Amino acid sequence: MLYKSTRGYSEKFSFSDAVLTGIAPDGGLFVPEEFPTLNEAALEKLCELDYCSLAREIFSLFADDFTKEELDTCVKNAYADGSFPEEPTPLSVLSNNLSVLELWHGPTSAFKDMALQILPEFMSVAIKKSKKHNKIAILTATSGDTGKAALAGFKDAENVNIMVFYPVSGVSEMQKTQMITQEGSNLSVVAVRGNFDDAQTGVKNIFGDKEFAEVLKERGYTLSSANSINIGRLLPQVVYYFYAYLALVRNGRLTLGDKINFAVPTGNFGNILACYYATKIGLPVNKIICATNDNNVVSDFITTGIYNSKRPFILTVSPAMDILISSNLERLLFDVSGENTEIVSGLQQDLKANGVYSVEKEMTDAINEYFWSSYSTQPECCKTINSIHSEFNYLVDPHTAVGIDVYDKYVISTGDTTPTVAVSTASPFKFNKTVAEALYGEASTEGKSEFEILDELSEKTGWEIPVPLRDLDKKSILHKGVCDVSDMKAEVDAFLK
Repeated sequence: MLYKSTRGYSEKFSFSDAVLTGIAPDGGLFVPEEFPTLNEAALEKLCELDYCSLAREIFSLFADDFTKEELDTCVKNAYADGSFPEEPTPLSVLSNNLSVLELWHGPTSAFKDMALQILPEFMSVAIKKSKKHNKIAILTATSGDTGKAALAGFKDAENVNIMVFYPVSGVSEMQKTQMITQEGSNLSVVAVRGNFDDAQTGVKNIFGDKEFAEVLKERGYTLSSANSINIGRLLPQVVYYFYAYLALVRNGRLTLGDKINFAVPTGNFGNILACYYATKIGLPVNKIICATNDNNVVSDFITTGIYNSKRPFILTVSPAMDILISSNLERLLFDVSGENTEIVSGLQQDLKANGVYSVEKEMTDAINEYFWSSYSTQPECCKTINSIHSEFNYLVDPHTAVGIDVYDKYVISTGDTTPTVAVSTASPFKFNKTVAEALYGEASTEGKSEFEILDELSEKTGWEIPVPLRDLDKKSILHKGVCDVSDMKAEVDAFLK
């Protein structure tokens, strides 16, 4: 299996080199040269596998330069070393038609753990295979969860340094505290004066700076990414869509071959793209419900074919989705354009120059064959948190609530009652202030820190606080850096000297 760029770069990369390089030399994203396919007989064989075994089987389709033993080691180190419960991604059934896939039982209580615990394992194997790389410098922009998950995954990793940039006012207090208290000899965390798009654009510009790349090369470093633009970060997310479907088959809620819907909270389009890739491989998916918040640029695009990032940036109660430039959408554009690299390159140039692009009706129709999209306002999100708790005695964080609210809108709009899995991306305790106010009113949190609210939310609901979120406020602050977007490269330069 080789990997190619969405923008037409001539050279093909092995899985190892694609993972270590992160972004293709022409600025494009790596995609598989061709997709493997699994028929119903193959799905039946996967049905009884536990999560680790299923992950190994799916990874073997994409990482054929890894041996079976190497994949076994990667998977076991990532998922079976005590960082996750025995079932890493449990499925909670709320009703006959709706289940919730909980992706937040890892070391940072967010879905990013599912990929960022194994990406360092992939890299440690890949760097031994590759003749192109000595040391890796990971640069990542985060809207909250990726940063902490990447820091935890790469902590003290051999031959890898990692630097995380986050928007100074664009993450929750809990997310910020998780990052700035992270220990490790090979990492740095810096706040950026701006929003997530500013931080992400700054990181992309550093990747595109060829002169700086040569400077780092002389120091022995290759730049790479832990964002979902890295194919090694994206592919692990494919696994849990298969796992959710097969779990419903095992518990008798589906018959193998039946179709399913997934409702996915969407920001940078990585998590939902993994669902689309699972569909391409052979998972029987009826519709992928793309849920956005008030920053609904992706919903508008799926509906109209016009991507317009030139709109007010709104800070919401679901901050991980506060994104106006969704990088992974480029991979979908590549696919629905018939792998036309000229179209993809032109669209990305339009986006960079003007903040806007539009696609032909044929591409919009191809997207709508798989996707349905709408958005949830902040009041609707909070109302959903309350109603889910009232009806099912179940807690959801604001991102998951966005997904469930948009799922409700989908059912009302289409009448489709296909069994659906709502993808739950974070523990409700990571966003305890929003959850508490949705349940008990704004007065319940007045004058209280997030850490006081954390304890009260647990007491009132009877839900236990996840271990990774306990006693965060008692940890020492280790990272105090703040910079302008224009100074991000200087921060990287100083860190890697």
